[in-house]
Amino acid sequence: MSNATPDLKALRRLGVFVAAIGLVSDQAVKLWLLFGLDMQNRPPIELLPFFDVVSVWNYGISYGLFQQESDLGRAVLLGITVVALVFLIYWLWQAGSRVAAISLGLVIGGAIGNGIDRAVYGAVFDFAHFHIGSFSWYIFNLADVWIVAGVAGLLYDAFTTSPEKATNRD
Repeated sequence: MSNATPDLKALRRLGVFVAAIGLVSDQAVKLWLLFGLDMQNRPPIELLPFFDVVSVWNYGISYGLFQQESDLGRAVLLGITVVALVFLIYWLWQAGSRVAAISLGLVIGGAIGNGIDRAVYGAVFDFAHFHIGSFSWYIFNLADVWIVAGVAGLLYDAFTTSPEKATNRD
């Protein structure tokens, strides 16, 4: 293996490490808000004039799309998450750059975090609410931040990595 070729095992470890950090941080904050601050039973907490901590259960996917109140609907969304995770882990195993490995780790950690919420609570716990006056941005959580950051990193990697170096295979 030449010095220019990234070590696949090191990239895989990096991706798994980033996924673990993302997952643990997401779940720790959610558990603290749910059980430490009891956010479900208190009014929103205004941290800044444009940012509140709230308690919202999302029974759908991003932006509240495809709301699922039935057990079957939630199981389908959880199944889709599992299938996506298998694909993402396979992609991580093929990653040929640090940016791709970190980005995939962020997406994987976020997807597992939201998947845990859906499996345990039947919905995803969202809490971060940005707003300006009457304009309200959607409510999200750390897992969503990791997923968006990971997708942005993957787009960056796609536009800055040559096709020959995009994947490495053993």
